Amino acid sequence: MSRRAAGLSLAAVAAAGGLVACSSSSGGSGAPASESQAAAGGNYTIWDPYPQHDKSSEWVKLLETCGTQAGVTVERAAYDTSDLTNKALLAAQQGNAPDVLIVDNPVVSTLAEAGVLTTTEENKLDTSAIAPNLLAAGQSQGRTYGVPIGANTLALYYNKEVLKKSGVDIASVKDWASLTGALEKVKASGKKGITFSAIGTEEGSFQFLPWFWGSGAQLTKLDSPEGVSAVALWTDWLKKGYAPNSVINNTQTTSWQEFAGGEYAFAENGTWQLANAEKVGFDYGIIPIPGKNGGTAPAPTGGEFVGIPVQKDTARYATSQKLVACLTNTGNSLTTTTTLSYVAPTEEVQTKQVAQNPGLKVWVEAVKAAKGRTSDDLGTKYPRISEPMWGAVQAALSGSKSPQEAMTGAQAAAAQ
Repeated sequence: MSRRAAGLSLAAVAAAGGLVACSSSSGGSGAPASESQAAAGGNYTIWDPYPQHDKSSEWVKLLETCGTQAGVTVERAAYDTSDLTNKALLAAQQGNAPDVLIVDNPVVSTLAEAGVLTTTEENKLDTSAIAPNLLAAGQSQGRTYGVPIGANTLALYYNKEVLKKSGVDIASVKDWASLTGALEKVKASGKKGITFSAIGTEEGSFQFLPWFWGSGAQLTKLDSPEGVSAVALWTDWLKKGYAPNSVINNTQTTSWQEFAGGEYAFAENGTWQLANAEKVGFDYGIIPIPGKNGGTAPAPTGGEFVGIPVQKDTARYATSQKLVACLTNTGNSLTTTTTLSYVAPTEEVQTKQVAQNPGLKVWVEAVKAAKGRTSDDLGTKYPRISEPMWGAVQAALSGSKSPQEAMTGAQAAAAQ
């Protein structure tokens, strides 16, 4: 594995690590809690992307507890996601990386290729209980570079009252055809169909992927008939008025605000909206995003990986491993994932989560079907595929290109 760090494009990193599904995207000033580097002796530095969790939070208390159990003092620095990635690269170039690094999962392969992270073979992290589809987001060229601290993904929220007045039985929505049929009934009743985010950023790609993957398409062939059919689905919804033109500029936040107004039957969004869902003032439900021909479509996984950066003093890895093991073990995982609003990465803890909150069952099912954006050994190729893909979706939705033309152009761009 190459240890080259100096030539890495920070723009590519920012694209890979967009704030599309991270609990860290809200709250906090983004200022680090502590910027001191790991000092000799008993100080170990942990960098995380959770500036919204201050010293009084359960998260920081857990960090401190893990430090105590490992016999060291934890010095924590918290940054916004994109800022954290750039600082991690710079620190690695300067030879003063933190001992433990927690980053958005699409960034892992980028940092791994840059030589920033050690492999689990080197650092002895145990990944045996982790769900393979979640672990794949932290793998590159057959090697694993950390463990997921938790995961989130996308599903469809629905307004029970709107569907009832439209004569739609949610149990009948099982594939694209039945979902489109439901949207037709909703529009006929005078209500609005579905809202989502198709903005020209990684957020748009994140929301498009369940439909793209749900068609059977692969990211290595954007212009396949399956991939084109996914673009055509969204385009037809706009043409028929089942989805608003605002989706072209919608973020996941503005899309949610549209749904919260009470007029829409469906909204594509994630686990991070659960707290807001309790405040909407109407009865809602959640179903997995359906595949084209039925079943649950693979949605992209959001969430962070905990890794151990490369250190000149390799003797530090043993203590770093204890810290990571403490943060991710079965005993602490329930606290960690509950605090960070994630689905746990192991089946044992997922079962505990559902027992504690039955409403999480649909999210656990969605996470089990999910896949990492950099999976299938795409690694750092993913940002170079994602950008032309979201551009193609934008072109098709705006009517400047047909779905086929848009995806043919996107595939040509990605292939370069």
